[in-house]
Amino acid sequence: MEKEKSGIQKSRRKFIGMAGAGFASFAVAPHIIMTPQEKPSPQTTEESEWEKDPSKGWFPVSDRKLRVGLVGYGYSKFSAAFGFQNHPNVEITAVSDLIPERCAELAKVTKCNKTYPSLEELVKDDKIEAVFVATDPPNHPKHCIDVLKHGKHVATAVPVTYGSIEEGEQLLEEVKKSGLKFMMFETSCFRADNYAMRQIYNAGGFGKIVYSEGEYYHYGEKPLPSFNGWRNGGPPQWYPTHSNAYYVGITNGTFTEVSCLGMPSGRDIHKPGNNRYNNIFSTEIALFRTSEGGMSRMARSGDTYGFGAEAGRVRGQRGSYYNRYEGLEKNLPVLRRPPLPPGVPPGGHGGSHGPLMNEFILSILQDRTPLVDIAMSLNMTVSGIVAHESAMKDGEWMKIPQYKL
Repeated sequence: MEKEKSGIQKSRRKFIGMAGAGFASFAVAPHIIMTPQEKPSPQTTEESEWEKDPSKGWFPVSDRKLRVGLVGYGYSKFSAAFGFQNHPNVEITAVSDLIPERCAELAKVTKCNKTYPSLEELVKDDKIEAVFVATDPPNHPKHCIDVLKHGKHVATAVPVTYGSIEEGEQLLEEVKKSGLKFMMFETSCFRADNYAMRQIYNAGGFGKIVYSEGEYYHYGEKPLPSFNGWRNGGPPQWYPTHSNAYYVGITNGTFTEVSCLGMPSGRDIHKPGNNRYNNIFSTEIALFRTSEGGMSRMARSGDTYGFGAEAGRVRGQRGSYYNRYEGLEKNLPVLRRPPLPPGVPPGGHGGSHGPLMNEFILSILQDRTPLVDIAMSLNMTVSGIVAHESAMKDGEWMKIPQYKL
């Protein structure tokens, strides 16, 4: 692991100068728009075929059934939402939620006969080989470490750690020590545009990324329900991965330093002393320096009214992507997302749920590193934690820890 944590004392003037007048103007359209004269791009054609039949081209890599445990069935119901129960290589061995009624519902929708009252009990079941953790984010590191210590592969909902760099690094060390598979289910990584950009980048179609943008806008009159109220007043950049994936998830690169500005919301929940995080911001906009030497602007807002977004775009030395590829590379790779097993639905967040779950299962069956491994997970997440710290210091430039396996 390589990391640097010392702050860089530079003025806010540098941040404003680098960001420029267009800092607040970025908006990514949610759909591909073409004039009547334009021909469909390879991505639009391939994606249309995938959406019509996401199982086309699928073939089994194994007849083995992994015994999986599911934990957490709160507001988002993520334990069932990713479709483990529909995968031909998965047997749902046991489920758990702290609230008995929710636990019973999770067992019913996943057709599982075995329940446990807590994760701590479920991980003791020797029959279980892998666990999906969909508990509250403040407990993600603790719960994932517990799963690994009991000899089981683990996947988690986002983010990998919530506000604590130390706990994230403790999880990194446990993953390394265990030799087991770890994956964070970052949905942007299997949205159609992000997946296409990753394939183009790996094929050299962008060259180095000079500039990238990502945004995660999630408006709500009130905070969504959450276990022990963990969402109430949370710093926006502590939940950054949906936007940060539009650089880190495309390149597997990192953010090396950041200057971030925040804007107070005026809501009661964000007034001093009204939340456990001592946070006054509901919008934080971060300008990052990337490991390629480029720049990236990542926007996170929870109380700006209008369209919601988990989206992004990139500009590279050899090409750019804004709803479609324009560049010098003429022989593009396959941009269609990988086929899903028959019966596995693409699911929510732009059809990313099924592909994420399938990637985790395949990583175990094929004994390989999953896409969003522990290093990528921390590089997406810890950069946001440092960004919030910068916002609390009025945009002070700060170094970001760097992670690798």
